Amino acid sequence: MKSTEKRAKGKEQRAKYNRLYILSSMLLALCICGCGYTIHGKTYLPFNEIYIERVENKTLEPKLQDRFHRVMTEEFLKQGINVNSSADYRLNGTINFFEINVLAERNVAVEYEVVMKGDFKLIGPSGYTKEIKDVGSPFIVSFPGSGMLEDVLAGKELASEKALRDMATEIVGILIYSVKKVDSTNESYR
Repeated sequence: MKSTEKRAKGKEQRAKYNRLYILSSMLLALCICGCGYTIHGKTYLPFNEIYIERVENKTLEPKLQDRFHRVMTEEFLKQGINVNSSADYRLNGTINFFEINVLAERNVAVEYEVVMKGDFKLIGPSGYTKEIKDVGSPFIVSFPGSGMLEDVLAGKELASEKALRDMATEIVGILIYSVKKVDSTNESYR
């Protein structure tokens, strides 16, 4: 009896190790194959410096261009790209659209949405241009609209700042992943 118990225990242990081996193998295969995400270092950036030229504000929202310039600078610096007036790459653009829409109401508006859109252009050292049309926040940026007027205005400011940051992140992402490095041997874009 003892030998059959030992054999049964041995089989259970081998089955346990086999399951662990299969699970480990699958986990290793998943790590090797990955899911499409990669980490890119600073050497993979298409440019190391950029100059943010004038951003025109064609909306009725005051000082939007100044706030956008600040947010855009912060986003480039976060991604490892310096902002310098003597850089070979230049970014300019226009904020064309700023609107506040009512999302929810109960006899009065209780939640608002900020919608912002713009057109931007990257100009490279050889005159190459990359245009980004009608870019905005890919997310719904909302704020509560009930309560004191001061609270609603403060919420609007915070939401518009979030929409600006989302737009800046979208622009930098487009530029990083769609602009190729200049080939130094023939000064053309790859």
